[in-house]
Amino acid sequence: MLEVISFINNNKENYINELKDFLRIPSISTLPKHKNDINKAAEFVAGKLTSAGISRVNIFKTEGHPIVYGEWLGAPGKPVVLIYGHYDVQPVDPIEKWNSPPFEPVIKDGKIFARGATDDKGQLYVHIKSVEAYFKTRGSLPLNVKFLIEGEEETGSENLEKFIINNTDLLKCDSVLISDTDLYTAGVPTLTYGLRGLVYMEVEVTGPFQDLHSGTFGGSVANPINVLADLISRLHDKNGKITIPHFYSNVKKLTKKEKTNFRLLKFSEKNFAKEAGVNELYGEKGFSTLEHIWVRPTLDCNGICGGFTGKGAKTIIPSVATAKISMRLVPDQDPRKIAREFTKHIKRNAPKSVKVVVKELHSAYPIMTSLNDKAAVAASLAMEKAFGKKTVYIRDGGSVPIVTVFAKKLKVSPVLMGFGLNSENLHSPNEHFDLNHFQLGIISSALFLDTYSI
Repeated sequence: MLEVISFINNNKENYINELKDFLRIPSISTLPKHKNDINKAAEFVAGKLTSAGISRVNIFKTEGHPIVYGEWLGAPGKPVVLIYGHYDVQPVDPIEKWNSPPFEPVIKDGKIFARGATDDKGQLYVHIKSVEAYFKTRGSLPLNVKFLIEGEEETGSENLEKFIINNTDLLKCDSVLISDTDLYTAGVPTLTYGLRGLVYMEVEVTGPFQDLHSGTFGGSVANPINVLADLISRLHDKNGKITIPHFYSNVKKLTKKEKTNFRLLKFSEKNFAKEAGVNELYGEKGFSTLEHIWVRPTLDCNGICGGFTGKGAKTIIPSVATAKISMRLVPDQDPRKIAREFTKHIKRNAPKSVKVVVKELHSAYPIMTSLNDKAAVAASLAMEKAFGKKTVYIRDGGSVPIVTVFAKKLKVSPVLMGFGLNSENLHSPNEHFDLNHFQLGIISSALFLDTYSI
């Protein structure tokens, strides 16, 4: 392994420059105007897989954005690992909050700032470079590798799920390796074994057929914004508990072993509040902050609009008000059931003076993976060797929708080996990635391939 690790360390600057090129591509999957950029990003990934040494690389068209597939199966009898990642990124709004242009990478204090730096271009690129290091030094890999890289993770992975279902033979593997999660804290190797699921809903409240004069009609016609605000405010009680009937029916309880592990992590609520930029933390009464973000389900209003929001004044009763509401789910909640209960609850509590339409936009199942699986053990050992510290095990409050599909359709327990930090502003202005973690990630990936092959 010494020659592989040495090659990686000697090419640090080259990796950073290549990552900059990747980050310059504004591959925002949710905005149609960036379709050409999405295609450019897919071609970039395909080209880098080919130049790294992957023998078969294809770009598969879908009804949405392209899927990049690559494979090298030159190690008969050895395990097959499928490496997953995504080249699409979130929108950059609010643009005025960025300290530098989001698609012009800037390095400051050992971190690279750009949209997609940590979610997920930087983490994905780790594995392409580790594979390349083997081919450049040994001419082959110690096991068999497949890559599956999509462009719709930020919009729900709808077409990737169809692709997996229709191509289980092509994607057959012994393990799925994913780097789209976080380290527990800087410099501490971390495996994630639990992800929350998601239900994303839209609520539209319509009152009058058009905006009305608030003097002429105010007080006699229901205001959709007022109604919507009231509906949202009643989704939690005074203790932070979600009021939707049957919402907590299938919530899996934390085990004693997990509680002990959580205490060993020595979580600092003070530091967490500082990272979030708030004076005081908030959450469901009776649970710790780690339980709030990893173990308990949540409900949040992600956006609300309606009426007049321009400069100056316009005295109206708006015709329509809309809210986007997401719920993070935990094992063993079913997003389909939660969506139905949410819809019934909203409609049951809405006054007859308005019309309410509730839509489910997308969802994902929660998942817990096995830490006893051979690949998980190999990942833990690889990270320990790369970082020089014991690996810790955590859950994550976020969702990677496709992880459950991998587990169910490919019959494997995914390995969540992330290198980002939850303080790196993913989905927010000034997203960044620690370049030391980027380099350690490449080494960890290389060590994993070697350890898992034995």
